[in-house]
Amino acid sequence: MTSQPGPPDQPVVVVFTGLPGTGKSTMADRTAIQLGAPAFSGDWLMGSLKPAAAQLTQLDRDAYSRMYHSLLGGLMTRQLLLGQSAVLDCLVTEAVVDEWRSTAIAHGAELRIVECVCSDTAVHRSRVEGRVRGIPGWHEIDWPHVERMRGEFPALTGERLTLDAVATVDRNFRRVCAYLDPGNRSER
Repeated sequence: MTSQPGPPDQPVVVVFTGLPGTGKSTMADRTAIQLGAPAFSGDWLMGSLKPAAAQLTQLDRDAYSRMYHSLLGGLMTRQLLLGQSAVLDCLVTEAVVDEWRSTAIAHGAELRIVECVCSDTAVHRSRVEGRVRGIPGWHEIDWPHVERMRGEFPALTGERLTLDAVATVDRNFRRVCAYLDPGNRSER
């Protein structure tokens, strides 16, 4: 049986990334509870900006993405300044990972990336089309949106753990716990 890590001695930033419907929010929430750390969700953060929706629609895609990552990076940095861990639930690029890794290292923390995928297109599509998240101020995601995102956020190439949503949530969570516990890699 894999032991599940408690709060680490050294802060850790765990970034869950992947297309909508691949289980990243579920894994981020479970990991945050296990670590006793906050989970910062990009979708919830952007939903909270609904009062500024008219201004946000004026931003081009690059400016919007920079704002999204800057807000999440600021929350992560605040946690690190407090000597605490953080869990991020968002889509990232290699450039964002590099920037956040530098920030984590500068604060004596480690950055871990968990990329969530779904290898079965039919399962993935049914997960997206069958869910209602009800995030205040945020839209529900449909399959055409996921397809667009696939082109904008290609799979990462750096060191990371990859989870496949066709596996059970419990199996994937055990793999996350093993990934975060350097002494126990049996479930990776």
